[in-house]
Amino acid sequence: MEEDFYQVLGVDRNASGEDIKKAYRKMAMKYHPDRNPGNKEAEQIFKKAAEAYGVLSDPDKKRRYDQYGVDGLRGTEAPGYSSFEDIFDAFGDIFGGGSIFEDFFGGGKGRGRAGRRGASLKCDIEIDFKEVATGVEKKIELTRREVCDTCRGTGAREGTSPVTCPYCKGRGEVQQSQGFFTLRTACPKCHGNGKIIESPCAKCGGSGRYPKKSIISIQIPAGIEDGTRLRLTGQGEPGESGASPGDLYCDIHVTPHPIFKRQENDVLCEVPITFAQAALGCTIDVPTLTGRVIQVKIPKGIQNTEVVPIRGEGFPNVHGYGKGNLLVQVIAEVPTKMTSRQEELLREFAELEKKNVSPRQKNFFEKMKNIFE
Repeated sequence: MEEDFYQVLGVDRNASGEDIKKAYRKMAMKYHPDRNPGNKEAEQIFKKAAEAYGVLSDPDKKRRYDQYGVDGLRGTEAPGYSSFEDIFDAFGDIFGGGSIFEDFFGGGKGRGRAGRRGASLKCDIEIDFKEVATGVEKKIELTRREVCDTCRGTGAREGTSPVTCPYCKGRGEVQQSQGFFTLRTACPKCHGNGKIIESPCAKCGGSGRYPKKSIISIQIPAGIEDGTRLRLTGQGEPGESGASPGDLYCDIHVTPHPIFKRQENDVLCEVPITFAQAALGCTIDVPTLTGRVIQVKIPKGIQNTEVVPIRGEGFPNVHGYGKGNLLVQVIAEVPTKMTSRQEELLREFAELEKKNVSPRQKNFFEKMKNIFE
């Protein structure tokens, strides 16, 4: 049985986003692996809390989870982290740059003189409903803080170099003893870099980074669902001192179609037909996702809203396992305006219906008669 994400974080279902964040921060501090070395139970709680926060902090995932539970997360980036590195990466930019764990432990995975991993970025991509059927390549313009080409990332003015931090002696961290525990935190003077810049670069202001626009091509797979988040590894901002770059998270938004509606991998298309066509049967033209028009045979006596499935004309499975169907739903229209001749013929038909009551009608009237006797 899946654990309830609200119970995991110890919050009410009506908790605000800030309350959820506070609850997660509290659990992350308590069960962080740096504070519980070798404690497998603490590791599992730490991972489970990250899974819960990953869903409840995302408005779309939270809405799906509240309505359908874990099953509602199908088609989104699945919750769950295989390692602590995944958790650190996923929440690296939640609080405006820098990991949530840096707030707790003075630098998290990037503390000391080791370079910090680059910040992850997020973008929104809108695709056409029909493009889901074939997949599509999209180009986006992205502004990333790249390494400054003037100071080559050092942050120091030309002709100068960063100097060793006098506060931490270049270690990038300081130690604090609290009872039996010794906590290592990032140096407040150099912020964990081990060096300080006395003469900042004029172009980047000493940050070693400068905003730069890039054009990135993103391949959107066929069958993708609205609200899915794609992760492009290494397409975020570059890391420090040779550390790995962050990732780019792309939220996919599918534009609604005026005719088609999606039902998992099936595509529903409502087609209006006349009363006579429904009664006598007919062949109608129906559009498909690929732009082709196919002929669909409507059986005699079809009922209103009944569906005729056309195999293999739906969306491909995003994982490559087959295709859905095109569901042709007939909408039998009752005429509102008729000529005198049409009315005459319809009245003749009505008289014949009285003499030939259908089994379904007969059964209904017998049940109604029994109710009032």
